[in-house]
Amino acid sequence: MCGMPQQPPVRSSPTRPQRPDASMSLITNVMDHSLDDGYAEAAARKKSLGEGGLPRTLRAKLGLAAGLVLAALVVTVGAAQTRAAAPVVAKERQELIDRVDSETASADKLESAVDKLRDDVSTRQRAALKSSGGSAKADLVGVLSGATAVRGPGVKLVVDDAKEASTGGDGTNPRETSGFSDTGRVRDRDMQRVVNGLWASGAEAVSINGQRLTALSAIRAAGDAILVDNRPLVPPYTVLAVGDGQRLSTRFQNSADGLYLHALEQNFGIRATISAQGDLRLPAAPSVIVRTAQPSTEKTEKGTS
Repeated sequence: MCGMPQQPPVRSSPTRPQRPDASMSLITNVMDHSLDDGYAEAAARKKSLGEGGLPRTLRAKLGLAAGLVLAALVVTVGAAQTRAAAPVVAKERQELIDRVDSETASADKLESAVDKLRDDVSTRQRAALKSSGGSAKADLVGVLSGATAVRGPGVKLVVDDAKEASTGGDGTNPRETSGFSDTGRVRDRDMQRVVNGLWASGAEAVSINGQRLTALSAIRAAGDAILVDNRPLVPPYTVLAVGDGQRLSTRFQNSADGLYLHALEQNFGIRATISAQGDLRLPAAPSVIVRTAQPSTEKTEKGTS
């Protein structure tokens, strides 16, 4: 047959399948050549010269063995010294604990003796004033100054931190950490306003957690703790105020300081409860010492002149 010459068919050569990680050539190169070529050459050269690895000569082996024995000896001696010193440390710790307990007991005895002497002085003062016709005035001065224990109707006000402040997230006391915001805790300035509000509302005697307040009392802060006359308080804070119970409660809650406490409840979750009481007992103040003020003698001098 005549016709157009046929061209041989073009056959395409088969292509090699592409690697899945072909697009990550840099990472592939790093993985395939994790050790730098220079380091590999140095390691091979060192190996060919017989260097590296365990010592080959007897002297080197003996040196290595001596070093290991010396290290083991140091560790053993250190452990033995620590074990021997443990009873000594425990004994010294126990001695310190015993000394603290002894001094605490001694301080308690002295405090008890001071209380007895104070009661004896008060009794003698009252007897002396009674013989001179001034017993009623002495009793009134003792009540107002906090020098004598008192009893009568009044109010009981319990102030406590917010519920979120009772325990930290890990179960620890937040007062020992700095993770909790102080907005949920009762501060010294809060207690100052509460006490001043009770005085202004007609309270005749006030105590906080069993500590009687006087004209010389100070409510301050030391870190997260509230101090009354340098004695730390632990929440909840129980405030007892002797006075006309229901009237005192109403006047305090309607005062500026009572509204301030209510705002702490509403805004920061601080808890407070107040109730009128028919019979309260407040102890005497531990000590009432006047260091600066002196009685005036001006009238006496004018009367005698």
